[in-house]
Amino acid sequence: MTSGQPRRRATITDVAEAAGVAASTVSRAFTRPGRVNHATREHVLAVAEELGYTPNPAARALESGRTNTLGLLVPDITNPYFAGVIKGAERAATAAGLTLVLGDTQENPATEEQLVRRLGPAVDGFVLSASRLPDDELRRAAELCPIALINRATPGVACIVADYDTGTRQIVDHLASLGHRGFVFLGGPPESWSGARRWSGLRAAAQAHGMVATRFGPYAPTLAGGPAAADAVLASEATAVVAHNDMLAIGVMRRLAERGVDVPGQVSVVGFDDIFGADFCNPALTTLAERTEDAGSRAIEALVQQTHARIEHPAARVLPTQLVVRASTGRVRRASPRRRA
Repeated sequence: MTSGQPRRRATITDVAEAAGVAASTVSRAFTRPGRVNHATREHVLAVAEELGYTPNPAARALESGRTNTLGLLVPDITNPYFAGVIKGAERAATAAGLTLVLGDTQENPATEEQLVRRLGPAVDGFVLSASRLPDDELRRAAELCPIALINRATPGVACIVADYDTGTRQIVDHLASLGHRGFVFLGGPPESWSGARRWSGLRAAAQAHGMVATRFGPYAPTLAGGPAAADAVLASEATAVVAHNDMLAIGVMRRLAERGVDVPGQVSVVGFDDIFGADFCNPALTTLAERTEDAGSRAIEALVQQTHARIEHPAARVLPTQLVVRASTGRVRRASPRRRA
């Protein structure tokens, strides 16, 4: 080989010849170590390291039936909420010696279904975060490939969910303590399981306090969804608003500022998720914090139980939530906000 030319990648045959064993022995040393003599395996691994040989993942997958790769699908990769999920999932996958592939479903059930179908043969299982697929489609997909859900519960499928029952009570208790007699909930995507649970919990807690809870929407769970949502809130003359997520809540506050409405003096605003940056906006956002990194790591663990430990139905996990009170909520100062064009 001439100088400057790339070195040829070592093959399983090269390792077998250098170690003085059959190629099948080299293969078993990597994929089925229990079927190879300990001393022989150590010798093969040492030779492989010296030659710079690493097994071909595709070949290993054909022999073992596993790719050691997991898929993580999220509705919106630009939403900071999912950064925590991705971080936790990546950490758990690395600890398990697995590779994580990320996909963005763009808040679209059809796109999510296509990604699951297309990536299915290349992964050992999927973590679906805030899945928009109907229950029957999720169950069908789980019959073909192991699945773990985050912030979505479907009977028969492993799931990691937030404690919205307790969390929504915290929100309503907080608003009631500030003198609010009602609030508007700004709903997100119609397919959102977590959105439905949030509204159900808020409505029940409001009823317990004798408060009026009204739902508007659906709105895009993004900053861009804020203007239309904020305008609807102003038309309702509500003194408090609870948004589907922090992105929508921040978009609402930006629009209220444009229209000269004081937050929280005229309208109190609450979000969900406690994303990175929720405490950077002005005013800092009161929001229900979820353990997103924990959810990501536990979902990977649930998936590994199915794909490697052969536990078909891992127990559902409910993770605590906590209201983080910041400057976007305050005592009622007027019966209704002053609207400006």
